[in-house]
This record gives sequence, structure tokens and C-alpha cells, in this order.
Amino acid sequence: MTEFFTQSWSWWFTGLVISSIMFILLFFGQSFGFSANLRTISSCRGAGKNVSFFNFNWKSQLWNIVFLAGAIIGGTLAGTVLNSNEPIVISPSTVSDLQELGFSLPTGLQPDELFAWESVATLKGFLILAIGGLFIGFGSRYAGGCTSGHAISGLSSLQIPSLIAVIGFFIGGLLMTHILFL
Repeated sequence: MTEFFTQSWSWWFTGLVISSIMFILLFFGQSFGFSANLRTISSCRGAGKNVSFFNFNWKSQLWNIVFLAGAIIGGTLAGTVLNSNEPIVISPSTVSDLQELGFSLPTGLQPDELFAWESVATLKGFLILAIGGLFIGFGSRYAGGCTSGHAISGLSSLQIPSLIAVIGFFIGGLLMTHILFL
């Protein structure tokens, strides 16, 4: 059984799992998305006393906090206990694309030039993460949800605003990649 959890899963299996979770959430009248948890956590910590945006019934969103905690715990278990320590296989075309953008072959899931502590400590690395974080936070709020919420939940429930948001996410990501790294 452990081997099942430590091996890579096929795209069709993970897609089936994600769609099953979506059907369950839709059946119970809920929608997937993690960015709403910031509002819920802020509200339960008392932010609603000072800012009307946080003044809502946060207890109705406890299921989403449990979902968030489960994702964090599951990710931690997958990265530690269930880690097979096999090298990550990256397609040759992806390696070529990364090298064209000036990145070396990743030793993990992300390029070290962006996500290693040495890179974050540089001015460029800090600014990319800080400004990018602000844009993501503002964009998530302005768009009414994060990329995962719109792409998974919004598209699965056939919401036109989510389609527009996802198209915007892709265009913005492509533009920033080619502006920042060329």
C-alpha cells in the first residue's frame, strides 16, 4: 500500500481525484479555493471589529479551514514520510525552455535561481517575491478568487468570470515570464 502513495500518479488518476473532490464540494454547495481562508482566519481573529469586509459569519467557512489544514498536513506527509527520494524527471523540452530563460537544470521542483535561499536574499529575488506576492494578493481579491479557485472550481461550475480570470492569469504569467527573464 505504501508503494501506491510513494510512486508518481498518472495524470488521469490525479484528474479523477480532483474532479471527484469537485463533485463532492458542488454536491454540498461549496466551492474550492484557498484565498478565501485569509478572510476567514482574519475574521475569526477579530478583524471584523475594525474592517467591515471581515465582518461575516466565519463559522460557515470552517470546512474550508479544515480543507486547508488537510492540504498542509497532506503536503508535509507527502514530502517527508511518503517521499521516494527518486530524482525528479523533467521533460527535455521543459529543460530546454528553462535554459533559454537563463535557468539551470532544477535539482527539485523549482529553479534554484528563484527559490533557493541564496536567491531570495538578493535584491532582485526579494523584489520578485515581494512584488509578485502583492500582485497575487491584490489580484486574488480583485478577481474574487485565486488561480486554483477559478481554474478548478470556477471552470468546473461553468462560470464565465472564472474563464476570463484564468485566461488573464495565463496571459499575465506569460508576459511576466518573458519580461522578467529575457
